[in-house]
Amino acid sequence: MKTARFSVTAVLFAMLHFVALCQTAGSEDITIERDGILLKGRFYLSPATGNSPTAILLSGFPGGKTDVLGIGRLLAESGIHVLTFQYCGTHESQGLTSFDNHQKDIQAAFDFIRKPENVSRFRIDTNLIYLGGWCHGGGMALAYSVNHPEITSVFSIVGNDFGEFLRLYISVPEMKVIVDEMMDNSTARGVTRWEEGALPIEMAAAGVENMNPIFDIREKNAETLARKDILLICAWDDEQVTVEQFMLPLYRALKKENAKNLQMISFQDVHHFPNTRRDVAAQIADWIFTAPGRL
Repeated sequence: MKTARFSVTAVLFAMLHFVALCQTAGSEDITIERDGILLKGRFYLSPATGNSPTAILLSGFPGGKTDVLGIGRLLAESGIHVLTFQYCGTHESQGLTSFDNHQKDIQAAFDFIRKPENVSRFRIDTNLIYLGGWCHGGGMALAYSVNHPEITSVFSIVGNDFGEFLRLYISVPEMKVIVDEMMDNSTARGVTRWEEGALPIEMAAAGVENMNPIFDIREKNAETLARKDILLICAWDDEQVTVEQFMLPLYRALKKENAKNLQMISFQDVHHFPNTRRDVAAQIADWIFTAPGRL
């Protein structure tokens, strides 16, 4: 694990940002189709000429209608296309929301990127496709890669470990109250529409042992994940996905499984990175450009 520092590439990223003031990344609304369900999203286009690397950037939950912490646009300005989308059953996307359905959404995003018409339209280098996300999205990215050996590089920004989350939800009454209120509020506002059995209270009743094993990231998947290139980004003052409870135990578990290409970078910030988003984007860009995993 290391605190945030900047390599030559990261410094170049900062310099390129000034150039980006004259070459601002563009963006387009997109619609991703999955089994008749339409997912609303946005594609951030790098101003670079020629085909560029592309990152699928997954949001927290329930996420929003725009960028993920502004990181999508920042990465695009660095020369990396970024696809973001709203999970099924949230905001303007159709369908019902659940962890398993979010995995299907990710597959649909990969299918969208690989379509020949989109490869041409968005100038995508199909050999350089990356998956990552923030909070819920970081955990979803790691979980997806477990069953997809072709995914060799994953980045997780304070990514949730859903197995650990559910164990805490069951054992800490104060946490259960807070989470249930959040879920009830998002449902009442029409932000989320749930598949039966998908709410935390329903998952807890079924038991952690009955959760899809890919979501119990540290306990059941460290060996598989250790074979991949992984970038973990954490925030020292995060009170939700804490360094002590989530990030460091995962890092240690991966190291125990002899992970060879693992980085963990920490920032002096809180869960939403209000003070260091440009630095977070710079580190992700540095990781992509200096250690590209090919899909």
